[in-house]
Amino acid sequence: MKPGTNLKSAACDTEVMVIRCGDGAIECGGAAMGEAKPEAVGTPSADFAAGTLMGKRYVDAAGTFELLCVKPGKGSLSVDGVALQVKDAKPLPASD
Repeated sequence: MKPGTNLKSAACDTEVMVIRCGDGAIECGGAAMGEAKPEAVGTPSADFAAGTLMGKRYVDAAGTFELLCVKPGKGSLSVDGVALQVKDAKPLPASD
């Protein structure tokens, strides 16, 4: 997988764009994401049903993975079963 790849969830409507990625399976709602839109959308696992927000970037603790949500959904993002967190905005410099 390379940066710029669009991935679609098999568990909800979530779609993401890969910004940075390493080795591991990107999942949404507990199910693996793929480049092709699935024929039938399932339901997210209860452990991964926190939802995604459009325009937010999601990262892992090590900073290896970074995903940009381009279409929100009910499932939450994870890599190999480890949940991703919303990336915090950088603080603006003081203008004193």
